[in-house]
Parts: sequence; C-alpha cells; structure tokens
Amino acid sequence: MNRSDVLIIGAGPTGLVLALWLSKLAVRVRIIDKTSAPGTTSRALAVQARTLELYRQLDLADAVVRSGHRVQAANFWVKGKPVAQLPLHRIGEGLTPYAFLEIYPQDEHEQLLIERLEDYGVTVERNTTLESFEETGDGITARLRLPDGEQETCQACYLAGCDGARSVVRKTLDSGFPGGTYQQIFYVADVRASGPALNGELHLDLDEADFLAVFPLAGEGRARLIGTVRDERAERAETLQFSDVSSRAIEHLKVHIEDVHWFSTYRVHHRVAEFFRSGRAFLLGDAAHVHSPAGGQGMNTGIGDAINLAWKLAAVLGGGATPKLLDSYETERIAFARRLVSTTDKVFSFVTAEGRMADLLRTRLAPFLIPKMASFETSREFLFRTVSQITLNYRGMPLSEGLAGHVHGGDRLPWAHDGEGDNYEPLRHPGWQVHVYGDTSDEMIAWCHAHNLPLHVFDWRPAFEAAGLGRNGFYLLRPDTYVAVADNSADPKVIERYLRDHGIRPFFN
Repeated sequence: MNRSDVLIIGAGPTGLVLALWLSKLAVRVRIIDKTSAPGTTSRALAVQARTLELYRQLDLADAVVRSGHRVQAANFWVKGKPVAQLPLHRIGEGLTPYAFLEIYPQDEHEQLLIERLEDYGVTVERNTTLESFEETGDGITARLRLPDGEQETCQACYLAGCDGARSVVRKTLDSGFPGGTYQQIFYVADVRASGPALNGELHLDLDEADFLAVFPLAGEGRARLIGTVRDERAERAETLQFSDVSSRAIEHLKVHIEDVHWFSTYRVHHRVAEFFRSGRAFLLGDAAHVHSPAGGQGMNTGIGDAINLAWKLAAVLGGGATPKLLDSYETERIAFARRLVSTTDKVFSFVTAEGRMADLLRTRLAPFLIPKMASFETSREFLFRTVSQITLNYRGMPLSEGLAGHVHGGDRLPWAHDGEGDNYEPLRHPGWQVHVYGDTSDEMIAWCHAHNLPLHVFDWRPAFEAAGLGRNGFYLLRPDTYVAVADNSADPKVIERYLRDHGIRPFFN
C-alpha cells in the first residue's frame, strides 16, 4: 500500500509550502490536487515581510523579490483626483530585511514553489481527489480517486487539509465554519492599461460604497483591478462581464484599459473553523480560515500555518519530539486567525460601508488623516508592523517562556543589523539554535556543544540594544525563528528543563 509520512490535500501556496518545508526536513510527503494544472489566474498578490523572512530558510526570498514588484506608495482618490499618498518605500526600514510591500501574483508564486518542490523529487499529483479518510491505530487511511477513475487506498502518518474554503477534510472532520459572507460581489481583472494610476504604485478609490483598487504588477502597464459591486449588477453575478464594471475604473481612477487578460467574480467569506486539528488530521490555510482581501493577509496566514506545522511534524516524525508537540499547532494558529479575521472584517466594513456618514468619513476625514499619519514615524511603523505580520507572536502560549530585554518568549526574534553584521544570517538553517548578545558562560558553551545545539554569540553592539535585545542573557529559538525561551541568565539548565518539559530533543534536527 502506498504510504507516506504526510499526505497533503491541496496544492495552493499553503500545501506547496508545507510540502516544500517537510521535504527540506527529509519528511516523505505526497501532495494531491483535484485540478488538472496549476492556476493561471490568482487573487492573492501581496507577499508580506514576515513570509519573506521565513522564505530565507528555503532560499526563496531572493527569487520572490527579484520576480515581483516593490510598491513605492499607496495613493487615495476621491472624485477622480488623488487626495492623499502614503509612502511605502521605507515604511519598515530598520525592522526587517524586507521593509517594503512586495507584489507577486499567486499563479507565479505557485509555479516557483512547484519548481522548487520538484528539486526534491516531489510532484503534485493532479486530477486526484480525496474521497474519504479515517484514522487508524498508527496513522491515516485515505481513499483517493485517481485521474483514470480508479480508486486507491493509501496510508500516511498524518494528513494535512490545505484544500480551500470548501475543504473536504474540514467537512469530514465535522468542524463548523462559523462566520459570514459579504454581501458584495468581488471582481478581479488582470489588465494592460495606461493612465496616472499605472505608475507602479497602489491606487485606491474612496468614493461611494464600492471598493476599487489598482495593484501594480511587474511589467510596464500591467495591473490587477480588484473591486466590488452590490447594486442590481450583483444580482446577476454569474453573467457579469468586465464591461459591466470597467466604467468605474475609467471614470474614478482614469484607468484606460487596453487589454483584459482575464476577469472573474466571486464572493468573499470571513470564517474560522471551530478547530484546526482532530487526531492526526490538520486544517491549514483557507480550509481553516478565510478573510476579506483587506491588507493582503489570507495567503500569508496560510503560509504561516504551513511553516508552523511543518517543523513540528518533522520533529515528531524524526524522533526529535513527542507527539504532544503537535497540540501547539492549533493553540498558536487559531488565536491569530480569529484575531485577524475580526480585524480585516472591521477594515473592509469601514471601506465599503453605505450611507452619508460613511461616505463623509471616507471622502473627507480619511484624506485628511492619511497624510497626518504618514508624517509620524510611529504611526507608519505601527501600520507596517501590523500588515507585514512581524508583530505576530505566541506570547503566553505553551511553547513560550520568559523575558530578556524587551523580547518575550513567543516573539519573533527582532532583526538587528549594522555595518558589522546581521543577526538573521544564522536563521537560514531551519533548526533549533541559541542566540546570545554579549557574553555567556562556559557551561552554556559546553552544554550546547555536547547536545549539538548551535550557539551563536554576538559581541554586544548598540544595534542589539536598539532592537530591544537583552545583554548577556540567551534566546532559545525554534526552527521557525520565534523565541521559545528568553532568559537573562547564562544557565543551560533553563534550556534543559524547557526541552524536557515539552518532550523536545532538538539535537536530532
């Protein structure tokens, strides 16, 4: 019987990243998808800074930045004129190596992931569907429908449902999917066009109650239009054509359409599954949570799910941790998903609210506040930290302990760099490691060496203090570069106790 360590259902970005990360960590994966070919159209565009930081571990970040488009500014329009601009080119300077907004369409993104996965000898099995599965004593038994119509029974130690908002895995697990559906019909169009809004920057129309945005793509004159309709046009969404919506783009943002490569309409939900794990089966990405497009968070959150689960599965399967480590996946990811869906819902509801007061807030107050906000470094930094997901943390959760400097257990390790170096360079290795900023004890050095746990000791510099890092303490870092333990001592017994309590043996990595 065909057996794998992890059977992945769905080959969108979430499933592909999970497969790629597991393959890098020597886990045997099988990934299937019901479609006949990778998508040639896409809705997701933004690759956030936190995703790019984690992509360094797969040697993917440079390829994404090279092939994508860096957005220099966001422009806000009212009554056919730009009324405010938010500079983006240095908005996250000093916070991350990727202090910008990167646009990289999902279809191109998926193709890159597929090519990298094939380097590990793993190919997506197309036209293959999951019909059912059940948990057996030591794994999962799944029944698949193959491209030729035949049924196959296969086994895996674990199953990952990355199969989208209509997830078969979620329905089989009988997880509820509470939330709601926005009344608007969304449309998305990939166009070649000209006009002032085709200058490589992001443009948003604040008029009326319909949302409209122009996202720049790599290549001159290429753009993605994303908008909503909810008048009588929404009642015939199935037959809606680009000609039915294009007049708004031309009139409000002065976009002169030269060619439409593709056009699609869809409805958007805001939902979070009741649970992300049941036994040996997990839910990730859109199978677990769906969002409004506000802030470009959905795809990045799914990729975050994949990376969080990948190192934990690899540790358990490789003997580096006991199965209880897997309990932390749902705890860490479901809290973030619920908070994010609530936030993006509030933002989108404001942008699309109807009524005179809502119109006044968007067309009068917002143009006044945006330049004010852009003039303050603290407000620009807050916006970037939030949207880029670098503030996502697991504080107060089971795998997070301690405080050193201003950094808590569960935080993303702050980026600190100057002319002398970059503390993120060791993070390219996706394994456990210890960072010390300043001096440490001989006992710590000996213990880490004896247990094959990489120890990186950085001479104390002002850049570390500026980043909030503590001097002469230590940070035990997880494979996903979040801080497991932050401690002001140089006592390796703190690490030893933590690993013992959580059933982790990182020297197996």
